[in-house]
Amino acid sequence: MDLFSHWVGITALVVLGVAYIAVIAEERTHMRKSKPVMFAAGIIWGLVGYQYMQVGRSQEVEHAVEHFLGEFAQLFMFLLAAMTYVNAMTERNVFNALRTWLTSRGLSFRAVFWITGAMSFFLSPIIDNLTTALVMCAVVLAVGQGNPRFIAVASINIVVAANAGGAFSPFGDITTLMVWQRGIVPFQSFFALFLPAAVNYLVPAILMSFAVPRDTVTTSANDVVLKRGAKRIVTLFVATITTAVLFHSVLGLPAFLGMTTGLAYLKFFGYYLSRTHVPLQSDSPGYGSVGDVAPFDTFREIANVEWDTLLFFFGIIMCVGGLGFIGYLDHLSGYLYGELGPTVANVMIGVLSSVIDNIPIMVAVLEMSPDMDMQQWLLVTLTAGVGGSLLSIGSAAGVALMGQARPYYTFFGHLRWAPAIALGYGLSIWVHMLINTHYADLVIAAPAGMLP
Repeated sequence: MDLFSHWVGITALVVLGVAYIAVIAEERTHMRKSKPVMFAAGIIWGLVGYQYMQVGRSQEVEHAVEHFLGEFAQLFMFLLAAMTYVNAMTERNVFNALRTWLTSRGLSFRAVFWITGAMSFFLSPIIDNLTTALVMCAVVLAVGQGNPRFIAVASINIVVAANAGGAFSPFGDITTLMVWQRGIVPFQSFFALFLPAAVNYLVPAILMSFAVPRDTVTTSANDVVLKRGAKRIVTLFVATITTAVLFHSVLGLPAFLGMTTGLAYLKFFGYYLSRTHVPLQSDSPGYGSVGDVAPFDTFREIANVEWDTLLFFFGIIMCVGGLGFIGYLDHLSGYLYGELGPTVANVMIGVLSSVIDNIPIMVAVLEMSPDMDMQQWLLVTLTAGVGGSLLSIGSAAGVALMGQARPYYTFFGHLRWAPAIALGYGLSIWVHMLINTHYADLVIAAPAGMLP
């Protein structure tokens, strides 16, 4: 059915627009972002279902909804396993120990600026850009007490570095994960974006570093003792990622199946820890830990995952899927990739992701399923990942740090360095188009879209 100019299609656009305004206003309203998009998804599909019911074609809508649900289910199970591991490492004091080690080195502010930025760049491909940004920001806040200028600049550096690092790994960002799970870009091909991503991080970092004082940091931090099994859980996390890669790249199975298998590794080990638990001194309150004397419990870590984030992904996938079913994405794809060309379109998508979160942007691109060579698919992966750094509201890392580092890291404080970040953005695209020319010969068919 042609609902493009029908009242149903126009209403669906308005509903999604209102929902996304509510998402952007989350910091002020304190209403979790999953609520408006889940409600909007129900309204959009309800309107479509009503219209199709009038002509006896409800089964088509039902099949489409089931297909989108399958897409979300794969993403959900993958992220559930990854988030549980991150929570487990947090509970075992892995990240607290890292923060304490850094703050007790007697480094200068400029050294901490470079260390936290570099660690953000190299950690985000493994534990995702949002988690990395939160961990590194905690270090900056501990180091920069009484130095708001340092906290502001270092926070911007962390956001840019975490987003850049997440762009060259399937595990670094939700957008790269979706591209990889779709089978568009092979696992090893993501690393072709390492140098462009490094340029994206280093160019603004070099310019911002001149605003960071050379004074020596003076902090006092209590020792943090790793809880029993912490190092083995880190090893199991690496084994889980390896399992997911092997399942997807070698066996041709969905990556989430490897991640859930790896989650079973943690659950077996958690069973061992709980059965052999003896309260140690390092498990007691006041000894540098959170004071959790209960045995390790994987279900507790599962319960503590970011459910709001997971449900937000559900709402976004269903909303964008509804617009795709109506036909809006076909028209948008024809304009962007037909009239403007893939390079211009993909650069624009990166800029758009600084205003609109990169997740719905990438979902829309995957729904459009444009015919592009591998170089262009890598380009849109890069731009969607790093484009959000242009504004503080353009990425989950930036939004999270505006809350964690309030009032030091702000929208306008980030905007002050937007020209430097934009320079890094432009140069990273130039480097990619320069060094990854051989990927232009790899013409691939449009990925199987989510529409039936």
